[in-house]
Amino acid sequence: MIKFTKMQGLGNDYIYIDAIHQNIKKPSSLAKFVSNRNFGIGSDGLILICKSEVADFKMRMFNQDGSEAEMCGNGIRCVGKFVYDKGLTKKTNITVETLAGIKKLELHIKPKNQKEPQNVKEGEVQTVKVDMGKPILIPKEIPVIATETPVKDLKINVLDKEFKFTCVSMGNPHAITMVDDVQKFDVEKYGKLIEVDRVFPNKTNVEFAQIIDKQNIKMRVWERGAGETLACGTGACATEVACYLNGYTNRTVNIQLLGGDLLIEWNEKDNHIYMTGPAVTVFEGELE
Repeated sequence: MIKFTKMQGLGNDYIYIDAIHQNIKKPSSLAKFVSNRNFGIGSDGLILICKSEVADFKMRMFNQDGSEAEMCGNGIRCVGKFVYDKGLTKKTNITVETLAGIKKLELHIKPKNQKEPQNVKEGEVQTVKVDMGKPILIPKEIPVIATETPVKDLKINVLDKEFKFTCVSMGNPHAITMVDDVQKFDVEKYGKLIEVDRVFPNKTNVEFAQIIDKQNIKMRVWERGAGETLACGTGACATEVACYLNGYTNRTVNIQLLGGDLLIEWNEKDNHIYMTGPAVTVFEGELE
């Protein structure tokens, strides 16, 4: 039997497993199993918590098809909650090794006599701040089939509309474009067509952003190969970078997603992106 925990970081559900004290022989096969909604579990993928020689913990993340992925912003926030709530660490500042580099997490614990949020117990992690590192705008690393560096205002015509993409990578490649009204925008119609365009290889996500004011953005996400998703933490970080580069917002913004709100800060001193948001345990169980 393998013990697991299902956790949610703003709409993204992952199965988390302590692979330090449990032997996981075939993580790719297990990822396919837990991601299959026919088994009543349903997740965006599998995340293993492993030992690390260079950080407090190592995060291995697997997609629904069993392939190993670099990282997910929402997923890594839940890693912080998992290791603290499960007693794997007593530290509130931890480091996590990922394929996208070492990430620093700052855990915020729910204090005594605080009622909200109701789905988080007293003494457990309620929000996590993640240092996502420096944004990348180099075409070869995003990757984007383009010549200019950085990748900004990349024009693409889709049906009756011209889109101008700013392409940013925070470990996962993202293409961001502005729309007038994100709520009324047909994300599926244009997302599907943009997805198959060879300008964006390697499962590049597409973020459609509406500027509310200098401190607020509304955003919807088209996840390549999967359709619209509730939220994407890494995409929110990339969107903040794109909006600031184009002069639409400040360095610190609140991003409204279908799954909830994220606070994103592009720090001027260290040039790093910081993401703060909730992490929630959905349920726990065992797999044979």
